[in-house]
Amino acid sequence: MSQDRERSNILKKAEARAIQFLCAHMPRWVYPDLLTAIGFSGSLVICAGLWLAKHRDRYFLLLSIFGLAVHWFGDSLDGRLAYYRKTPRKWYGWALDINVDWTSACFIGLGFYFYLATFKIVAFVFVVAYGGSMIVALLRYRITEKYTIDTFMFGPTELRILLATVLLVEIYRPDTLLQFGFVGSLILVLINLADSYKVLKLADQRDRNQQTAK
Repeated sequence: MSQDRERSNILKKAEARAIQFLCAHMPRWVYPDLLTAIGFSGSLVICAGLWLAKHRDRYFLLLSIFGLAVHWFGDSLDGRLAYYRKTPRKWYGWALDINVDWTSACFIGLGFYFYLATFKIVAFVFVVAYGGSMIVALLRYRITEKYTIDTFMFGPTELRILLATVLLVEIYRPDTLLQFGFVGSLILVLINLADSYKVLKLADQRDRNQQTAK
């Protein structure tokens, strides 16, 4: 498995065991890029489920929950399978992962936009805030050479589970998704601001260290 990504999320041990099991039993014809495509298709399913829930029936939100599971499957296993089979392409995989993650976030945000009856700007703020968190992660990686995708004990897997729970509640209690989107986006913006400040301090310290070394 890849050792260059620091994890601090609550489910990291259980998730690692699940990924190890799935990699060991994955058919040979399944290759990492195919898993990336499967993960991306999950974001399209999420978007479609939200659109159908808005224009047909709220029970189509179950389709979006299924899409979250598909997204986790592909997104979590593509790089891990390459390392498991000892065929990693570190920089290609990393670049592909970043591009697909951003595109997936845009489609999921578009699904939110379709579904929300009011305050559609929440969907826009969500996409912008998520993009901001990706930029901060890349800046931190460039400065510290350590790539982290978790915030404290909360990572993408926990976020998917939380979102799936919110979608399930939304079926029976409308506007739950709107409330979650508003609060979640606000929290993400605040975290981005705090992380940006920390990254700037790390960058300043690295500059000082390099100047001292000269």
